[in-house]
Amino acid sequence: MPSIISNGTRIHWDQSGSGVPILLIMGHRFSAEMWYPLKEAMADRYRLIWFDNQGTGQSESRARTSVEEMTADALAVLDAAEVDSAHVYGVSMGGGICLEFGIRYPERARSLILGCTMAKTPDIPPRRKWLISVLYRLMPLLKGLASKKFKSGYGDAAPDDRIARDQAVLAKDPFSMRGVIAQSHAIIDYSVTPEEVAAVTLPALVLHGTQDLAVPYEAGVKLSQMLPNARLVTFQDIGHNYFIGAGDEAQAAVETFIQEVEAAR
Repeated sequence: MPSIISNGTRIHWDQSGSGVPILLIMGHRFSAEMWYPLKEAMADRYRLIWFDNQGTGQSESRARTSVEEMTADALAVLDAAEVDSAHVYGVSMGGGICLEFGIRYPERARSLILGCTMAKTPDIPPRRKWLISVLYRLMPLLKGLASKKFKSGYGDAAPDDRIARDQAVLAKDPFSMRGVIAQSHAIIDYSVTPEEVAAVTLPALVLHGTQDLAVPYEAGVKLSQMLPNARLVTFQDIGHNYFIGAGDEAQAAVETFIQEVEAAR
């Protein structure tokens, strides 16, 4: 399986399909395997490129990392795939990496697709409660303590069969606790100024569910307002994992957006 060395850390990546390239960046704790709904729905029409963030899947972990470092990993993967520019799609923590990618490497992004994420500006305190909730939901020793509100965070409108499948895939998804803790510290330490966000003129699509327990829906609305060329898509009664809860709708919104951006290039 392909891998690269980025900042001294081995990063596993892969790709499938052909056509317009989309770089996929997953969120806190999850490996790129959790992109399976999008791979199944879009790999026959697009060139999908994905990688395991540090500490997840088959990538190595570090005791400390940063959003900036993980953004450099994303760029290194794009270089390894020999792609000049791609639509960059990130969810949750991956959405923060996606936004940072647009700030640092705008010439390498055709657009930004920002799912269930926020612009973590300096005025926002570290989201310790969110980090704790994520960790206790995912740590094996504390499994089962997660809140059952809104169907365990997927949202009232999320189909039960898709939730069950996602939880089965997640149960087999490997991660390093050291790496996940490092990711947590990276989120706490990271911030971006409103001016930096406002300077990102790339076409942007913001996707958010109204029942998101990890990143409030209002934060997604604010992000869409901060970006000068952004569109917001709202999923009613859907939680943080919107591409499970509202998978078909979310994929259709992403495809429509990409097609519009490509037509305007």
